[in-house]
Amino acid sequence: MPTPHIAADQGAFAEAVLLPGDPLRAKYIAESFLDGAELVTSVRNMLGFTGTYRGMPVSVMGTGMGMPSASIYITELIQVYEVERLIRVGTCGAVASTTHIRDTILALGASTDSTVNRARYGGWDYSATADFELLSAAARAAEVAAIAIRVGNVHSSDTFHNPHPNAVEIYDRMGVLAVEMEAAALYAIAARERTRALCILTVSDHIVTGESTDSAERERTFGDMVRLALEALVDDQQRSD
Repeated sequence: MPTPHIAADQGAFAEAVLLPGDPLRAKYIAESFLDGAELVTSVRNMLGFTGTYRGMPVSVMGTGMGMPSASIYITELIQVYEVERLIRVGTCGAVASTTHIRDTILALGASTDSTVNRARYGGWDYSATADFELLSAAARAAEVAAIAIRVGNVHSSDTFHNPHPNAVEIYDRMGVLAVEMEAAALYAIAARERTRALCILTVSDHIVTGESTDSAERERTFGDMVRLALEALVDDQQRSD
């Protein structure tokens, strides 16, 4: 049934969903990659669509920026609409010297400065990690498509403009590849709800060097990431059938 945030009928979403932060990216994905895509929700202009990719039903839903917003949509998609596989597709800022703009990152784990996972985990530190099978499927899909990938830890931040003067230095020292704003919550919610999740990111800028991609490049590299996510879902489905 509809929720206060997702006005869609039961069954409107496929069991597999892509999660960009920007609702207009959700529209772009639906129009560019899915067959027969239909708008299923637009509450607060947070757009959601359902169509097919290579015959597999798949949905795409914007989540907004940050863990509080994303957590609402992720939780309701799982609890109310019975979504079972979720892949965040988004951009990130590199911090490691070995990470470069345009790189594609599979987030094996997600550290965070947020307290949301401590609230979920009894006040302790929770290790927010990706689903291994989805991660493996994405790695296989990347090899087939000849897309170079980095696999490792990212940092999910509650603040875009971090006031901590040594934050980037700390991230880099601990081997963090890049900073984004949603993966840690996605992984923790998926674990709690016994569903499966992965975060695939494109490096749009480098926080240390100041390098960045322009809008045309971002669209092209974002498209490569979306194809990778969709192919990973197909691979994963075929292996589970």
